[in-house]
Amino acid sequence: MTTIPFTSARARLSELFTEVCTKHERIVVERYGHQRVAMVPIEDIEALEHLEDQRDIAIAEAALDESKDRIPWEEVKQELGL
Repeated sequence: MTTIPFTSARARLSELFTEVCTKHERIVVERYGHQRVAMVPIEDIEALEHLEDQRDIAIAEAALDESKDRIPWEEVKQELGL
């Protein structure tokens, strides 16, 4: 993972974009000495979103397991006018 200052990133944006796309490099951009954003391959974002989805599903399933009161879907649709 490469870390560069914002001013360098701005000047080299096209080059950095190519590095991320072709070499799957991760680039962190700093501003005022603090890491602010990252440029990462889209596959990294997709993997992260998949993990988040799996976590959300697990949380929802745990909540359903704890719930004793269930409302039938037909009743929900009727109440919503669907």
